[in-house]
Amino acid sequence: MQQFYGDFLKGPAAVGLLILRLVTGGALMQHGWPKIQNPFHWMDVMSKAHPTPSIFQALGAFAEFGGGLALILGLLTPIAAFGIVCNMAVALMKVHLPHGDPWVAGPGAKGGSYEPALGYLAVALMLLLTGPGAFSIDAQLFRKKRPSFRR
Repeated sequence: MQQFYGDFLKGPAAVGLLILRLVTGGALMQHGWPKIQNPFHWMDVMSKAHPTPSIFQALGAFAEFGGGLALILGLLTPIAAFGIVCNMAVALMKVHLPHGDPWVAGPGAKGGSYEPALGYLAVALMLLLTGPGAFSIDAQLFRKKRPSFRR
């Protein structure tokens, strides 16, 4: 697992990554909570004409809720971030863009916008590229060990 991590950012950058992980992870868990309650059938009402296979519904629910929790903890961050990237890319390509959702929905607009999905995708890509920072469980588990010269 250590090969997936470079150096863990320290100092102010680590604090910034921690704040970003906490806020994004918490928001993703909020979005994923209703889905994880019925993971194999949460999309059934949305796509009666073309039902989504149950396994993909469960993967989406787990990517949001479990991925959000993993971001908060900074645990297995590359795997969690990759799952979130995939989930948000599918949400953009299969839901928001085909429905003509605007980037940002104005006051009184019907329907949603693709701003949240694109924002989560961007944050997950950033965490995939930078890592979770020094204030994470990953840093404790997978930090490169310095050689010891003790006898």
